Amino acid sequence: MRAFGFLGMCLVFLMGTGDLTAAQTFDLVIANGRVIDPESGLDAVRHVGIHQGTIIAISEDELAGAQVVDARGQVVAPGFIDIHSHSPSRLGSAIQVLDGVTTQLDLEAGAFPVSAYGEHFAGGTPINFGASVAHFAVRTKVIEGRDVPYLFSGMTLMQGGAAFVQEATPAQIEEMRGLLVEGLDQGGLGIGILLDYMSVAVNEAELRMIFEVASSRDAPIAVHVRRGYAGDPAGLIEIVALAEETGAPVLINHITHSAMHAVPEWLSLIDAANARGARITTETLSYAAGGTSISAAVFSRDWQKIFNIEYSDVQWTATGEWLTEESWQRYRAEQPTGMVNHHYVKEDWIESALAWPGMMVATDVTPALDRDVLANPNGAGTFSRFLGHYVRERKLMSLSEGLARITLYPAQWLESVAPQFARKGRVQIGADADLVIFSAGDIQEVATYGDPYLPPIGVSKVIVGGRVVVDGAQVIEGRYPGQRLFGQARIVD
Repeated sequence: MRAFGFLGMCLVFLMGTGDLTAAQTFDLVIANGRVIDPESGLDAVRHVGIHQGTIIAISEDELAGAQVVDARGQVVAPGFIDIHSHSPSRLGSAIQVLDGVTTQLDLEAGAFPVSAYGEHFAGGTPINFGASVAHFAVRTKVIEGRDVPYLFSGMTLMQGGAAFVQEATPAQIEEMRGLLVEGLDQGGLGIGILLDYMSVAVNEAELRMIFEVASSRDAPIAVHVRRGYAGDPAGLIEIVALAEETGAPVLINHITHSAMHAVPEWLSLIDAANARGARITTETLSYAAGGTSISAAVFSRDWQKIFNIEYSDVQWTATGEWLTEESWQRYRAEQPTGMVNHHYVKEDWIESALAWPGMMVATDVTPALDRDVLANPNGAGTFSRFLGHYVRERKLMSLSEGLARITLYPAQWLESVAPQFARKGRVQIGADADLVIFSAGDIQEVATYGDPYLPPIGVSKVIVGGRVVVDGAQVIEGRYPGQRLFGQARIVD
């Protein structure tokens, strides 16, 4: 039955016209839009027919639907996939979906148990969500005997406890191995390693163990590499060597923020490793600042020299206040779990990263839990800024290629651990109906570090699972088709 249905859907697509299409009444039709599918290269005005959350027709002729959305003059694209979000909350999802995000993932920090990611979504969410297995949570459980399932739950975790500074014994490393495997069995989308946050604690044996577990399941690793002085590639070289040795696929998080002025050199190291058979990719942000806890390990090192910034280049995220040495020390002592934005990234670093074929774009958004407490603007504007500034204004790539960076490439990266991603990041027959409709000439971010929750302009509708969740740049309250996405990491022979 499934094979026949797929054949029938293919006939609809191939014919483009005919009785089969004309006779079908779809749940939802998107009419007259400029349909862009980065994988097939389709870029033309088409009508898209959706039934039970799946795209089953893409036609040159009009289609009949119970609901018809007229997308004339607008782009119909795959929904954006954010592979690096830290804001699985009601507010966070509402902000991100307005920026075209249909799938929100935390692959860097992860969660353990994996089901802890999205605990704020009880009762439903407009977008899909999922997480990797959190090495930090596994480590905290083993080293401290505490359960901290998600790093940003309530923003209560102080980075700097024993799990972040104490080396593990061989027995503890083996205990961690078992828990990481358990996390993959739970459906983790790979393994997330906050290596720079526990740089002094994680030794070579522990890191190798993580790579061995990932390799045994063909599960991708997402890693925030150890940071040295500006541009120092030692942290990357360490990861590249293990990726080559074990065969584990690796995602380097926010290369611009780690490599800094040495982005081209870091990318050359990745290219060379991939040419030798490694599987390494990376991502960049579209906003030029970093966001993290004021108690992050890097701030106990010579951070001003590392980032080449002063106290006055750092903001207290919750209020937008620019810091002085006095206020910095006060916040470190009184509110060590608070977040800061440190402004050190240069525009040319981002452009250097985007010149790399396959470079993905992600948010690294900090938690949005209350509109009265500010976060960074990444959740509200990353993808609209990327498409508006870097694609349209800077003309760094075609619109189709730009869309691939935030739809197709993330989906393809995750297919080995979660085959369901073969149905995402595409506008094709049989694909999940996760779509965004936007004006290519107007899309632009509005959110700033001082006003981070402002929605972008140019995004008119967002569709998740075949249901419209954003209409007229407004979130439809109570419509929650989002699904938790699990991995299916297999044992590699």
